[in-house]
Amino acid sequence: MSTLFLRTLREDPADAEVPSHRLLVRAGYIRRTAPGIYSWLPLGWRTYLNVERIVREEMDAAGFQEIHLPALLPREPYERTGRWTEYGDLLFRLRDRKGNDMLLGPTHEEIFTLLVKDLYSSYKDLPLSIYQVQWKFRDEARPRAGILRGREFSMKDSYSFDIDDAGLQRSYDKHRVAYQQTFDRLGLDYVIVSAMSGAMGGSLSEEFLSPCEVGEDTYVRCTSCDYASNTEAVDVPVPEALAYADAPAAHVEDTPDTPTIDSLVDYLNSQPHLRREDRPWQASDTLKNVIVKVVHPGGDSELLAVGVPGDRDVDEKRLGAQVYPSALAAATDEDFAAYPGLVRGYIGPEALGETKTAKVRYLLDPRVVPGTRWVTGANEPDKHVVDLVAGRDFDGDGTVLAAEVRAGDPCPRCGRPLAMARGIEIGHIFALGTKYAEALDLKVLDEHGKQVVVTMGCYGLGVSRALAAIAENNHDAKGLIWPREISPADVHIVATGKTDAPFEVAERLAADLDAKGIRVLLDDRRAASPGEKFNDADLIGIPTIVTCGRRIVDGKVEIKDRRTSERIDLPIDDVVDHLVEVCAES
Repeated sequence: MSTLFLRTLREDPADAEVPSHRLLVRAGYIRRTAPGIYSWLPLGWRTYLNVERIVREEMDAAGFQEIHLPALLPREPYERTGRWTEYGDLLFRLRDRKGNDMLLGPTHEEIFTLLVKDLYSSYKDLPLSIYQVQWKFRDEARPRAGILRGREFSMKDSYSFDIDDAGLQRSYDKHRVAYQQTFDRLGLDYVIVSAMSGAMGGSLSEEFLSPCEVGEDTYVRCTSCDYASNTEAVDVPVPEALAYADAPAAHVEDTPDTPTIDSLVDYLNSQPHLRREDRPWQASDTLKNVIVKVVHPGGDSELLAVGVPGDRDVDEKRLGAQVYPSALAAATDEDFAAYPGLVRGYIGPEALGETKTAKVRYLLDPRVVPGTRWVTGANEPDKHVVDLVAGRDFDGDGTVLAAEVRAGDPCPRCGRPLAMARGIEIGHIFALGTKYAEALDLKVLDEHGKQVVVTMGCYGLGVSRALAAIAENNHDAKGLIWPREISPADVHIVATGKTDAPFEVAERLAADLDAKGIRVLLDDRRAASPGEKFNDADLIGIPTIVTCGRRIVDGKVEIKDRRTSERIDLPIDDVVDHLVEVCAES
């Protein structure tokens, strides 16, 4: 370490929000170059290469073939699939000296597809699965959490090409198993959940999430069956329609100063002539109508009304997944001014719908089924309508899964309660189908000599993100604690003392271990204090720490397990064989 390009920090970086970000910077693994962009220092790069090696070994073992594509890409293929526009501001765009539009690849479906089209033309060439490990670029509006969500990141992306859907399913299943084996080797706990396809498209999509409190993804798991889903993709069980022949007619009531759900419920329960006979009014008895702006690719926008039970908020991430590739924005004062039929705080269904007064598309939560009775806005200030019946008094233009999902909601598969947790997305697999093959005209001749469109799968694994996820799940108050196969070294030897003897023993042990194939980080710094060296050893997180210090006079050194903090003193002559055995076991 006396010559290692390394500087550890005692204090957390000011912009660090999560443990992996704090510790990877403090331990000298990465350094911030710009927002969302990081330089990898020697310890960090060794660790990253270990993660990449494991990913590559598992992909190769599954029979997938590695290629390497450029990061700088032409506009034309992305124009043909529509993603030059769909990606919007996420895309890093540039022009060459001749004025040609280029981009830094956020993902490579188009280029993989064109490569196969260029080389293959027969069903005999398929099935095919090819992959690369490449740096990707996305202009995140708010990069955060260090390398967990950066603007430059490393990904393993692979693609399968098959003649039919049955072949796609086999390729999909093969990749799924390969991912499970990869994350097992990386020492990552993971949950496989149903997910939205988003920018990729396709009919089937699953995420691999590493459970973590700082994860950006929220998911649910059934407490009884094996159902698991990202909250964006959770199905809502649709209740049976209710009879409403005997329902009273809807009636408008004065409800002064009740622009919120809570104020409305309090008012209803405070008025004798409005109180329910069976129980007090609840927020779930009200229908909340939320107005958002939908910005379409290309810049055009429209307002959208979403009706949800009043005890739930609209989950913008969930709604955003439903309207993709369009994006959501808040409706402004100018938007409301352009639609005078929308009275803020008192918006009701009777004005909503593409053929209604406001001419605003109106989508309803699936729980708003015919026969359900609601209290909702009357489209006038300080007025609400009571006993408004879905299917009798109003309808929507369709349904949308936009209401927030909660712990305890019924499982759409078995009806038992759902539990919620957060996780880091470390992998995502898609059955793309023919979306990209059709757009880019990838066809082959089948066994009857007929041209057929190839069906594809896409399988992404975040290599740099996996490293951060490992750090999130392997640290304590003192620093990182790497699994041995990921660690930049197997053994961290610390030499302390004012004489030459500890340093000579440390150098000899390092040489002997290296000869046995054991990777060693040697702290041979003379100017650093023992306390500084021990703090650095804990911070850096190599799994085994050997201290050559005051026990040298007794012919012994101390061996510490970084994860358990267990310590033993061993005779110097026994150290190499012991550590070879320890490394072999782990």
